[in-house]
Amino acid sequence: MEIIMASDNFIITTTEHIPGKEYDVIGEVFGLTTQSKNVVRNIGAGLKNIVGGEIKDYTKMLDEARNISVQRLEDNAKKMGADAVVMMRFDSGSIGADMQSVAAYGTAVKYK
Repeated sequence: MEIIMASDNFIITTTEHIPGKEYDVIGEVFGLTTQSKNVVRNIGAGLKNIVGGEIKDYTKMLDEARNISVQRLEDNAKKMGADAVVMMRFDSGSIGADMQSVAAYGTAVKYK
């Protein structure tokens, strides 16, 4: 079970249940971001494409996008009055040749 805990004890989990908590479902919640690759990253990726291996700048970009999308998920859930998010998942995809979109989504819940 993966639990991401914010500083104020807001729980985001990939599981359906939070041990020891009873809650009502508020609804679906999302956190979205789209990141673009910069010129330096594109040049580095082009060179790495020739020799193979991990393109660390792209990996870093996707990691940053994941963190931003989770923070936005939490912010949006709190705006809905939620105490936690269960069943959190990620989705990502390319937009054109040089942009990547990441979505974090789940179910916002309110403790009883």
